[in-house]
Amino acid sequence: MIAFASRTGNVRYIVNKLGLPHIEIVEGLEIVQPFLLFTYTDGLGQIPSIVKQFLLQNHKYCKGVIASGNSNFGQENFCKSADAINGMYHIPIIRKIDLRGYQSDYDAIVAYYNNVIGLVGV
Repeated sequence: MIAFASRTGNVRYIVNKLGLPHIEIVEGLEIVQPFLLFTYTDGLGQIPSIVKQFLLQNHKYCKGVIASGNSNFGQENFCKSADAINGMYHIPIIRKIDLRGYQSDYDAIVAYYNNVIGLVGV
């Protein structure tokens, strides 16, 4: 499963293109099975507050993080939410995607999902 947060619609668009099981993060969501996290980057590189709250109780099942961002804000801020999540929880960064990304991004996510999440029977 992919748990995701989307503000502008870019993440939602990509998640729908992937064709994988997914759920949008809402307050109080609890997931007790392996999942990938797909988030946007807030401000100048921050983790969105809804994602911070979600990870407090769900990080132990997270097997990878994907972040969407806008490279126009500079490489020092690009998808920095993924770096912050990796630093806090040691969750591997799967992909950093500029806006809606490219087919190669989608293919890499699906391959990772099938190799990691698919192996645990989800």
